[in-house]
Amino acid sequence: MKQIAIISGKGGTGKTTIAASFAALSASNKIIIADCDVDASNLYLLLNPEIRDKKEFTGSKTAVIDKEKCTGCGICEENCRFDAISDCEINPILCDGCGVCVISCPEEAVSLKDRVSGYTFISDTKYGPMSHAQLNIAAEASGKLVTVVRSRCVELTRKSQSNLFLIDGPPGIGCPVIASLSGVDMALIVTEPSQSGLHDLKRILGVVEHFGVKPLVCINRYDINEGVTEEIEAFCKEKGIDIVGKIPYDESITKAMVEGVPVVEFEAEPKNNAAEEIKRMRNRIKM
Repeated sequence: MKQIAIISGKGGTGKTTIAASFAALSASNKIIIADCDVDASNLYLLLNPEIRDKKEFTGSKTAVIDKEKCTGCGICEENCRFDAISDCEINPILCDGCGVCVISCPEEAVSLKDRVSGYTFISDTKYGPMSHAQLNIAAEASGKLVTVVRSRCVELTRKSQSNLFLIDGPPGIGCPVIASLSGVDMALIVTEPSQSGLHDLKRILGVVEHFGVKPLVCINRYDINEGVTEEIEAFCKEKGIDIVGKIPYDESITKAMVEGVPVVEFEAEPKNNAAEEIKRMRNRIKM
């Protein structure tokens, strides 16, 4: 099964727009979809999934004080560098789960307990089954949650004859991106013609190359700054990277988002230029 991750060096480049469109265009290929942007998941807004399975995600721990054992000595409070303990009470928001309080307590009155950091879902969409997640506000371990989202796709693979695994990855170069790229065949990097877009394209390309994944590039809204577009094209040519798509600025994309549908399914007048280029790009990638 071919695995393709759609990623970007920065947020707001249009990666989810392309991921939703690829899902719609690949529905006949028995596709499996994973939304690995767990910090700010929004692919569901365009694919309208129907949740059929929900599980808790315990990605971190929090300290708990046993009141019966606690003598109120204050040693745990003195040693907590996060100021999470006050008057023998632990603030779960401030607690980092480091365990210093557990080690330092002479009465063994403090322990670490699993903390529910979010939820994972298996859902049905009209394009295919989807694995996605919701990370709780201020929760950590997003890289671990991405790994769980991808591992739950194994369940979907066993129950279907899918030949394409499409990943809507997170922006940036951090742990969630690394977890999204692991084991994929190809990474489509979506960028935009701005100096920050070019800078972050170079950063994410370094991550992709480090893991030996084949990179492809798509320039979204290429016509809003054709000077920087030329810089991106020159950089990609120098690195030997194929630019498989140049999507023009098109208000149809915004209108499709408002309607809650992939842009390739949105009928616009006089013409949906963005959708046409996305269709051509998919054919160039040979998904």
